[in-house]
Amino acid sequence: MQHEDPRLAAFGRLLTIMDELREQCPWDRKQTMETLRPLTIEEMYELADAILKNDLEEVKKELGDVMLHLVFYAKIASETQAFDITDVLHGICDKLITRHPHIYGDVKVSGEEEVKQNWEKLKLKEGKKSVLEGVPGSLPAMVKATRIQEKARGVGFDWDNQEQVWEKLQEELAELKAEVDAGHAEQMEGEFGDLLFSMINYARFLEVNPENALEKTNQKFIKRFTYLESQAAARGLLLQNMTLQEMDAFWNEAKKLP
Repeated sequence: MQHEDPRLAAFGRLLTIMDELREQCPWDRKQTMETLRPLTIEEMYELADAILKNDLEEVKKELGDVMLHLVFYAKIASETQAFDITDVLHGICDKLITRHPHIYGDVKVSGEEEVKQNWEKLKLKEGKKSVLEGVPGSLPAMVKATRIQEKARGVGFDWDNQEQVWEKLQEELAELKAEVDAGHAEQMEGEFGDLLFSMINYARFLEVNPENALEKTNQKFIKRFTYLESQAAARGLLLQNMTLQEMDAFWNEAKKLP
């Protein structure tokens, strides 16, 4: 006797629960794609936080929340016969097969970079006018810059090596300094944007994710600043009444913490 794949059983259980909630729960019945959208964004950020903290138990929980949302959207769409979860799953399966001809066809690739290049070329063959069409307009600016650069690289529009990017970074820094020295406020903003874009580009060549790097620095700053606040409070001090030298003493202590 053949046993059912436990993964299919678990997914089927979620689909059944979703059907029951949509029919019986007043809150679930009321939801639309528009009302779910901000909640889904929040869930994705919670998942991202758990990944950065390497909290695998929390990652598991947040993946479940995200999975629920995906099933929820498909359920809502099925009620107007727009599509259902079966269409969604077959759609992504078909796309994966089409875009991996080196696995499901006779195309040969030399490595990861060629896979990325083929992926972008296949997108254009599917009717996209630009390789940048796949970059959502609502992405945070840093993530968007990273995705833009990755997609441009996929069709060969990129620097040859990281030394060239470093030189470009220095050039953009000098241009920003010139506008700062001249007091040109509007030009400062433009040059600052160019500098950030170049820094993200350099991070890509170093194989550093700039979004993750900045968030880790944010968390490090929060930890150290919170320590500074707690030590000041323990001594009955107010930060606004302390000198920078006094605060630096606590800050340096915080830097030694694990």
